[in-house]
Amino acid sequence: MNTRLAAAKVLQQVLDNGQSLAALLPQAFDRIPQTERAFAQELVYGSLRWHGRLAALLDELLASPLKARDHDILCLLLIGLYQLSRLAVAPHAAVNETANAARAARKPWAVGLINGVLRNYQRQTEKLENRLDQCSESRLAHPQWLLAQLRRDWPDDWEAIAIANNERAPMTLRVNLTRLSRSAYLDRLRGAHLAAREVSFTAAGVCLEAPTVVAQLPGFQDGDVSVQDAAAQLAAELIDIRPGLRILDACAAPGGKTAHILERGDNRVTVIAIDMDRSRLARVAENLERLGLNAKLICADAGDPESWWDEVQFDRVLLDAPCSASGVIRRHPDIKLLRRPGDLEQLAEQQERLLDRLWPLLASGGILLYATCSVFRLENAGCVARFLARHNDAFEDRIAARWGRVMQYGRQILPGENGMDGFYYACLVKR
Repeated sequence: MNTRLAAAKVLQQVLDNGQSLAALLPQAFDRIPQTERAFAQELVYGSLRWHGRLAALLDELLASPLKARDHDILCLLLIGLYQLSRLAVAPHAAVNETANAARAARKPWAVGLINGVLRNYQRQTEKLENRLDQCSESRLAHPQWLLAQLRRDWPDDWEAIAIANNERAPMTLRVNLTRLSRSAYLDRLRGAHLAAREVSFTAAGVCLEAPTVVAQLPGFQDGDVSVQDAAAQLAAELIDIRPGLRILDACAAPGGKTAHILERGDNRVTVIAIDMDRSRLARVAENLERLGLNAKLICADAGDPESWWDEVQFDRVLLDAPCSASGVIRRHPDIKLLRRPGDLEQLAEQQERLLDRLWPLLASGGILLYATCSVFRLENAGCVARFLARHNDAFEDRIAARWGRVMQYGRQILPGENGMDGFYYACLVKR
């Protein structure tokens, strides 16, 4: 399939049908050459990342809206504008190849339309871009409700968060310290001509200067290294892992934190990993197999322990709760379009339900680490505050760290701080 058309079809399914990139890209990539996949991914991710601005440009450039049956052409126009405004693609190639993609879509009538719109943008670039900069929604390419929520929660940081959301995320690795040291793995990367550096605040983190395919990472297939953001690596470091502990990883997929817990425990801890999505749980199994690690995997609702719990309490519980994912928009730009204002309260209710249902499973003196990849207070410090008000046998063990920001409860990392994703952590101890 034509690469630009394939990217436009993926974009259309996100915009029109609310599907996620994680589900769409693998099957879309099967239909285009291996050499074109990185470019196709850049087109999709970039067009979603800057959708708010690109859509505003189209409003200026189109004489009338396109019909719903022609939204594939609309998406080709968005992709064309992204190439001209944000990518180092030769302008004539961006215009001509995007227009030619309309022929591949069997809509030759749209070739002239795409040519005209994109060339009109080239003639008026400065005037159009300056006009968009006057509105924060188009300037920052975020929905108005999302900017308003960021402004309420982070009055001094909301704009910096939005800017960070629009940046490309770094590729960060976690070295398997049971196999080799971080410095030894950095040497292996240098030997493979891959520039990298240690990641501050983590014991095993390594950040590549430029992303690469995992097949090129030395020792990846042998389990020497995994791909995991630095902020996510903090989870296993916060729950005081020691050999012999019994640990629950609730909502475990795709398994990065599960594997890290086992690595930190030198595979001498008992880990039960729960997830209600069978296909995502299969990814956990694949990751553990590659790393040579063992955990008991259960497909179930972590908030319904009667269906899976053996009534033996846990020394540690990691609750990486379902959330708005507002802290990882730079990795998943479709979040900006898929989330709705009403989602936050529903998610907060789900998070509180999970906390309340899992708390009885924790042994006295045990630690429950509450984590989200959200930046919203309702899901984070607010959720923990409400939990502590309901449970007299719980108290917070303050996290002493050099990363993140101290909240009323827990610590918050904002997107881009020290190169990390936006994450929240709070340590809760049972009296």
